[in-house]
Amino acid sequence: GWNPTVHLHAQSGGKPRFNEALGAFVPGASVQGERSAGACAGSFDLASCIKDGLAAGAEAAREAGFGDGTAKTSVPLTDDVPEEPSRTVWLTPSRKDPVHEHKQFIDLQEDVSAGDVALAAKEGYDSTPLLNRYTTLGFGTDQGKLGNVIGMGVLAEQLGKDIAEVGSVTFRQPYAPVTFGAIAGGEVGEMLDPVRKTAIHPWHVAHGALFENVGQWKRPWYYPKPGESMLDAVNRECLAARNAVALLDQSTLGKIDVRGPDAAEFLNRVYSNNWLKLGEGRARYGLMLGEDGMVMDDGVSSRLAPGRFHMFTTTGGAANVMSWLEQWLQTEWPDLKVYLTSVTDQWATMSVVGPRARDTVAKICSDIDFSSEDFPFLSFREGTVAGVPARVYRISFSGELTFEINVPADYGLHVWESVMEAGSEFGITPYGTETMHVLRAEKAFIIVGQDTDGTVTPSDLGLDWLVSNRKDFLGKRSLSRPDIVREDRKQLVGLRSEYPVRVIPDGSQIVEDPRGPTPITMIGHVTSSYYSASLGHPVALALVKGGRGRMGQRVYIPLHDGNSIAAIITSPVFYDPKNERQNV
Repeated sequence: GWNPTVHLHAQSGGKPRFNEALGAFVPGASVQGERSAGACAGSFDLASCIKDGLAAGAEAAREAGFGDGTAKTSVPLTDDVPEEPSRTVWLTPSRKDPVHEHKQFIDLQEDVSAGDVALAAKEGYDSTPLLNRYTTLGFGTDQGKLGNVIGMGVLAEQLGKDIAEVGSVTFRQPYAPVTFGAIAGGEVGEMLDPVRKTAIHPWHVAHGALFENVGQWKRPWYYPKPGESMLDAVNRECLAARNAVALLDQSTLGKIDVRGPDAAEFLNRVYSNNWLKLGEGRARYGLMLGEDGMVMDDGVSSRLAPGRFHMFTTTGGAANVMSWLEQWLQTEWPDLKVYLTSVTDQWATMSVVGPRARDTVAKICSDIDFSSEDFPFLSFREGTVAGVPARVYRISFSGELTFEINVPADYGLHVWESVMEAGSEFGITPYGTETMHVLRAEKAFIIVGQDTDGTVTPSDLGLDWLVSNRKDFLGKRSLSRPDIVREDRKQLVGLRSEYPVRVIPDGSQIVEDPRGPTPITMIGHVTSSYYSASLGHPVALALVKGGRGRMGQRVYIPLHDGNSIAAIITSPVFYDPKNERQNV
C-alpha cells in the first residue's frame, strides 16, 4: 500500500517509486534538500533503518563540510529481511470474476468498487489522476490512504501495465489518518460539556431537588418529599402555585442588554409586533421569527430608558438569539446605532407565583407599591428587595399573579432565602421545571422547541395578534407564501383524554381512525402532555391539521401496545380562559 511516511518526499516535489518487494511506494530521487531514511525509505527492519540513518547523516555532514560522506560504525549490521520480489495481490481471490460478477469495494467511504475501476479503464481513464476524478476514489476524509494504492493496482492490471506507469498521486493533509476523537473530542464523561449552575443552586441541592439538563444548565426538576413519587411532588407544587404561593428559579433565562439611540427600531425589526411606542417601565411579549417566517424564539422585553431595553430569551435559545441579532446588526443594518451585551449570568431571577404572591413580596420590599393600580400587568418597578437593589416584573408564565424578582447574581441566594422566609406563613413551596410545564400548558403558553419544531408560524399557534400588518420585520415576507396560508396546516389545539387518568404520551401521532388500513394517515402529533392536579384530569397540547376547525371531534392516539387513547379536540386554554387570575 501507500507508505504513510513518504509524504515529506512527495510534498517536496519528489516522485515516489513502487517497490515490488514491499508492495508499496517508497521515495524516489530527492528534488529538494530532503533525505528519506529508515521506514521513510521502505526499510522496516532494525539493521536497515540504522544503516539508512547513518548513511543519510554522513551525506548531510559531507554537504555541510564535514567528513567524506562515509558512515562509520563499530556495530555489525546485517539485513534480516532480504529484498526478494513478491507478487502483490490487489483483489481477494474468488471463483467469480471479481471485477464484473460481484462487487469488491476498494474505497469504503466513496463506495468505489473494482468494477468501477475496470469501467474507468474501459472508458479511457488510464491514469491515476483521471481515475480518481472519474470514480471519486480517494475523495473521502482518508484522502485515499485506505484505497488509492489498491485502485492503482487494479487499474494497472486492467491496462496490462506496471503500477508505476499509471502514475501516483500527491496526498494532501492530513498526511496520516486523524481520529474523530482528535477532531470532535474524546469521550470524557461529565467533562464533555460545561455545567452551568444558578446562584441558587446550593439551596436546591440542600432541599432535595432533582435536576434536569436544560442546555448546559442544571435546573431543578421537582422537589420530592420523603415517600413522594414524581407525580405526587408535581401535583403538590402545582396546587401550591394555584392556591397559595410558590417560587421558581428562573435565572437561566437568556438576558440581553440592548442599548443605543436605535434600540427601539432594532427591536421593531426583529420582533413581529410593534415596539416603537412601548413606554418606559413597561414590558411586552414578542415573537422572533426566522427569515422563513417560522417561530424561532419568544420572550418578554422591557424598556428601561428611551434608548435601552432588557430582553429575555428562552434558556436554550439565548446564545442563538444573541448570534442572530449580532449577525443582522453587523452585516445588514450597520447603520443602526445599537449595542448588545449578554447579561444572562449577571442576574438571578426568581418568580413568586400564586394568589399570595403580592402578600409575600410586600413583606420584604417597602419601596414598591404592588397594588394592581400602581403596578399593572406587563410592567416593572425598581426598588429594594430584602435590602438588595432589584428590578421586579409583573409578568406570568403560569397564568397566576406573579412578581418576578431580578437581582445581581451575587445576591441571588440571599434574596431567595428571604422570599422563602417571607412566604412561610402562606405555605410557600419551591417548584421546578416539571411543574412550570404543567402550569403553562394549562394556559397554552408555548415553549419554543417543544410546541414548535421549526415549521410552525405564529398563525399556527393562534398568535396572529402578535403579527403586525403595519410594519416590516424579519420573516414577514415568508408569511404570505401559499404554503403558509393553507387552511390544512397543523394548528395548536388542546386534547382532552377520554380516560380520566390516562396521560397521552408526548410526541404521539394522532389519527382519525386507528383501525383504518395501514399505513394510517397521521393528522398531527402531541407536543405537550401532563396530568393537571388543578383540573383533575390530563391535558395535552397538539399540532393537528386544520385543528381549529375540528373542535369537538374525536381523534385517536395509537400506543405501542396496539391499543389507542381516544381524545376530544378542544381549545388549548384549559385554565382561566379570560386571564382573570394573573390580572388581580
